[in-house]
Amino acid sequence: MFNLHGYGPSILEGTILSLEVSLISLAISTLLGIAGALAKLSGSRSLKFASQLYTTIIRGIPDLVLMLLVFFGGQVFINQIASRFGYDSYIDVNPFIAGVSTIGFIFGAYMTETFRGAILAVNRGQIEAGSAYGMSRTLIFRRITLPQMVRHALPGFGNNWLVLIKTTALVSIIGLDDMVRKAGLAAGATRKPFTFYLVVAINYLIITSVSVYLLKYLERRYSVGVREI
Repeated sequence: MFNLHGYGPSILEGTILSLEVSLISLAISTLLGIAGALAKLSGSRSLKFASQLYTTIIRGIPDLVLMLLVFFGGQVFINQIASRFGYDSYIDVNPFIAGVSTIGFIFGAYMTETFRGAILAVNRGQIEAGSAYGMSRTLIFRRITLPQMVRHALPGFGNNWLVLIKTTALVSIIGLDDMVRKAGLAAGATRKPFTFYLVVAINYLIITSVSVYLLKYLERRYSVGVREI
């Protein structure tokens, strides 16, 4: 369909790398989101303040600016710290680590609000019943809160995932060879930017379409036995 002038395997490699960045970033954001939601719902004022500060800062700063701050600012900070301990060699921040860390950190803030709302949607009476039976907080969360929270969180979780996938395109600006960067190099060599960026757009569309299908399946799966009103 498209004449990629031999750059097809290169675009495929970039697509696989973009998927790796997406999945690892999703894992990081999910863990941060659960931790942030529990902190916001805890009785500790310090934890509530820290989680509120985290979500406020992240949602108020553009993703691109955060990516540049972490990658370029992080390198300066790490090298300054290293020099104070007598390490003279220059330390390069790995673009992959910087990319997944930044995206995971950004979407951890959005996941925090998603999971917080999902936890609040769980029937309080069931949690109180578990406590009355002598179950610990950890056991209540694992057996009562978590299974029901998943059903309430899936719509918001899915939206965050779809946006996260597209946000991975930002890693190209820090030198990571994802499919956007691969397409840019190919477009520069062949002078056919429309062809290669159109292929990238189609790749993203395929990934998001498959994701939507899987998310709908999960929503049906976790809604079994739930009466719709």
